[in-house]
Amino acid sequence: MKSFRLANRQRTCQFAAAIAALGLLAGPSVALAAKSDRDAIQREVVKQHDASVKRLQDWIALPSIAAENLNSREGAEYMARLAREAGFQKVEILDTDGKPGVFATLDAGAAKTVGLYFMYDVKQFDPAEWSSPPLEARIVDKPGIGKAIVGRGAVNQKGPESAFLAALHAIRDTGHKLPVNLVLVAEGEEEIGSPHIGQLVHRPEVEAALAKTVGVFMPSASQGLDGGVTVSLGAKGVVELELIASGEKWGRGPAKDVHSSLKAMVDSPAWRLVKALDSLVSEDGNTITVENYPVAAPISAEEKAMIAAAIATRNEDEVKKQYGVAHWIDDLSFQAANERLVSQPTINIEGLVGGYTGPGGKTVLPHRAVAKLDMRLVTGMKMDAAVAALKAHLAKRGYADIEVNVSGGYDPTSTKADARLIKAQMDVLKRVGLKPMLWPRNAGSYPGFVFTDPPLSLASGHFGLGHGSGAHAPDEYYVIESSNPAVRGYDGAVMSFVDYLYELAK
Repeated sequence: MKSFRLANRQRTCQFAAAIAALGLLAGPSVALAAKSDRDAIQREVVKQHDASVKRLQDWIALPSIAAENLNSREGAEYMARLAREAGFQKVEILDTDGKPGVFATLDAGAAKTVGLYFMYDVKQFDPAEWSSPPLEARIVDKPGIGKAIVGRGAVNQKGPESAFLAALHAIRDTGHKLPVNLVLVAEGEEEIGSPHIGQLVHRPEVEAALAKTVGVFMPSASQGLDGGVTVSLGAKGVVELELIASGEKWGRGPAKDVHSSLKAMVDSPAWRLVKALDSLVSEDGNTITVENYPVAAPISAEEKAMIAAAIATRNEDEVKKQYGVAHWIDDLSFQAANERLVSQPTINIEGLVGGYTGPGGKTVLPHRAVAKLDMRLVTGMKMDAAVAALKAHLAKRGYADIEVNVSGGYDPTSTKADARLIKAQMDVLKRVGLKPMLWPRNAGSYPGFVFTDPPLSLASGHFGLGHGSGAHAPDEYYVIESSNPAVRGYDGAVMSFVDYLYELAK
């Protein structure tokens, strides 16, 4: 371990020299009082590197998994502790009808206030699928990438969030006051569709604190393996739900699994579910055919231009290789496929469960079948309207007996490119020699609507240098020491948050 620390310090010194060469330390545009102030903070980041990484490893070791009702209270308590240690003076655990959340404020006596959104829950995992135990947060060598922490939550989102907290530690421990005040909302239900985020954000005291902010951002690791950064102006909404067909609710088919030979005289709930699912989409599965489904706003010329500019910097073959696909829908061009990615809603089958799925055969006629779905929503669509249309569609086609169990979800979110929160991101990224590309909205989702929609109507987004991958998948990782000069390691990510806070303070 001692040799690792020595090597690490050598690399962090090399990192400091590299970013100095990029001009990051120089120039009057840096909002710190003097270059020496930033130098001092950077030295403190390097000094605290081991402690900061250990803080992340300890956090990963405590998984809070909403879908499994695992450590929800413990996760909130741990988040509250991390906030207090980072300097938040007022920290509260707030109960909801679901899992608790955390509300915290840091008053630095600054002229401006910035909002933060954190999530501390993580996705489920099967240790057998991982090459490194998902809760040990081991630092492993990844060829072509560098040293990375492998663990559940490493990049989604504990790694970037811990780097942000490390920035607060470093600023404070050099004797500097934070350049902005902070308002933090953290939840433990993001991975099940944030069903109670409104109960956190719209509490009077939380809403009042957020209303004073210039916007709300979520720490992220936004660099690709080429070092490039895309700044997203929003995200799709999402609905997570189950469709359940059963002999009990249907009044036909068996009340328990029976021998498959009886299919000659007994109805099948599994086939009923398949037929109901088939009615939701076109023959190729790519177009939603739910009657009276909310209509998406058409993609704008400005959004098309953003997409064209962004994909001009990407290699289509590499993207296909990354996803393991040979063709886009309908054999669309790269431009048209990305326009569809940004602008179109989807109904996706996450999983189908029914009857026997183990090794070999088991000749049964299942009494129950379940489909897990997610429905992505874009601008102009609302979650409640989408769910209502789905239920009405099923009922009209004779499938009223199929249960529709919504577990979570929220509306899409959007922020203007000229918002101060976004412009500050672009300024910081350009200053370090990057060429950030604007992107209309993420195809994935986060509950930014609670900030961007009335009554708050704030800007919202993601920010942070560094790289990670594998969210929701085995071997999720977050880079600690980058072997690629274009990609920041942990300390570089920490300093990106330092620079962003000072930029927002302008």
